Amino acid sequence: MKPFSVDIPQHRIDRILSRVRSYEWFEEPDDAGWQYGANGTFMRELCAYWLDGFDWRKAEAGLNRFPQFTAEVDGIDLHFVYEKGSGSASIPLILLHGWPGSYFEFLECVERLAHPERFGGSAEDGCDVVVPSLVGYGYSGKPPSPVDPRDQARFMDGLMTRVLGYESYVAQGGDWGASIAPWMGYDHGADKGGACRAIHMNMFGLRPGGSFPNIFGVGVARLETDEEKAWAREAARRGEGRFGYMVLQSTKPQSLSYAMMDSPVGVAAWIGEKMQAWAERADGREAPVFSLEQILTNIMIYLTSRTFNTAAWQYRAVRDSGNSVLPPGERIMVPTGFADYPRELSPLPPASYLEKAYGNVVHRTELPRGGHFAALEQPELFVDDVAAFLSKVR
Repeated sequence: MKPFSVDIPQHRIDRILSRVRSYEWFEEPDDAGWQYGANGTFMRELCAYWLDGFDWRKAEAGLNRFPQFTAEVDGIDLHFVYEKGSGSASIPLILLHGWPGSYFEFLECVERLAHPERFGGSAEDGCDVVVPSLVGYGYSGKPPSPVDPRDQARFMDGLMTRVLGYESYVAQGGDWGASIAPWMGYDHGADKGGACRAIHMNMFGLRPGGSFPNIFGVGVARLETDEEKAWAREAARRGEGRFGYMVLQSTKPQSLSYAMMDSPVGVAAWIGEKMQAWAERADGREAPVFSLEQILTNIMIYLTSRTFNTAAWQYRAVRDSGNSVLPPGERIMVPTGFADYPRELSPLPPASYLEKAYGNVVHRTELPRGGHFAALEQPELFVDDVAAFLSKVR
């Protein structure tokens, strides 16, 4: 383990801002809100703030407020936050982000999970909190070729066991993390002699295998009951018009990357639109729920690390490998928890379908608020739900 802090050379920051400053704006339809993608009025406001109000050094200080390290696992340097818990027997907990997120999503949750006594709880309920940047994301190393969630699971298990020396840990994830954590439970689960003792997800990621083709062309278990079919219809309704990016990134991510790696405004539009569309919004408003500071901090992690390309590769990797589903007939048997946020991209399926992939579901909750970026949107609700799950698997 080597101590790490985010300290981006000024010339890299200057180049990013220069590209933003020289951006040539263009037309959009008269009736454009967000239905065509990133809204032009918002993008102009975001970029004006980027140039005249956003302080990257202040954002860096926020990213550096917890201890960070890098360590090599299977030839890749992994970056991670590591905050030891207050208790005498803290549970090791790894928090796994996805795309277009980053480790930044979880930073408001770290202290609450590691030191609950500071928020009215008991120190003995604290966790040793580990928040990595996934391979090819943020300040972790870049793979020589695309890695899929099952590969990510191997790296993350190596971080927890070979680097940090834990014989037992719990994995939590959303977005890609909701596929990585299940693969950790399947390939490295305690029921098979591994160290992953339990998993918790805030999204239905890894699916049961079968014969019905999914969006990646891989067979998933068929829908059988009326309840399961109603769930699929609702999932399709929520997802309508939202997954064009996935088709592109799972087929030709490198072509997209030639544009994005040279355009900070392009990356801001591509990622910022997802942060607007996938988060919970109230009263019909279209403006993103996140502050400009939050949006730009997340975007700048991609820009300063130059990882838009390698992060997008993961979509192609999972299409090629088929590891978006479990092997047909297989189930994950470590204790499993799910949190269902009302504005998630897809609702959780009924128990009959969920249990085709997860054979030991001990925790399932419906949260009153929140969308896809649960930890960033609703840190208190997120922490409370994870803590409730941990109380069942200690």
